[in-house]
Amino acid sequence: MAKTKRRGRLWAGLLAAAVLALGLGVYWFQPWKLWQDSTVREALPTTSGKAAQPGPGSSAVPPGAPTGPQTLARGTLISHEHTTTGTVALIRLPDGSRTLRLEDLDTSNGPDLRVWLTDAPVKEGVAGWTVFDDGKHVSLGRLKGNKGDQNYQIPADVNLADYRSVTIWCDRFDVSFGAASLTAV
Repeated sequence: MAKTKRRGRLWAGLLAAAVLALGLGVYWFQPWKLWQDSTVREALPTTSGKAAQPGPGSSAVPPGAPTGPQTLARGTLISHEHTTTGTVALIRLPDGSRTLRLEDLDTSNGPDLRVWLTDAPVKEGVAGWTVFDDGKHVSLGRLKGNKGDQNYQIPADVNLADYRSVTIWCDRFDVSFGAASLTAV
């Protein structure tokens, strides 16, 4: 009888450990996000909503300068860990602030996705999965949606000359979903 009780407690303990491990795994991987899409359709902003304070690598908008948004650099997203398409643009707004714009973005959803400006080169395939976490980067925030058009304000103190690419970065698993090289226009 005592042997049966011990065996029952052992199975109960193993079952409890398995349920806990499964729960932690589901929380960590968030597999439901692979089937959930979040579409964002933001218009290009006309101003940042703040007083312009140009940072390094930018200049105050001189009198007679274009009155609309000006594209400073562009790139096309390539796939890394997940199929990713769309374009990115660095845009100076009329008030001198800068925005990173994702257009026609289409990627997988995932846990803890971020938009990063980086100094790393964009490499295709598995060679590009982890290059972005080794160098200089600035996070522009959480990815607002895995599909659509969206804007990310670039802090005034960011020197754009220090960055040459953009990545959709999964911070939880240290991997790029997709990335784009930036080319001045």
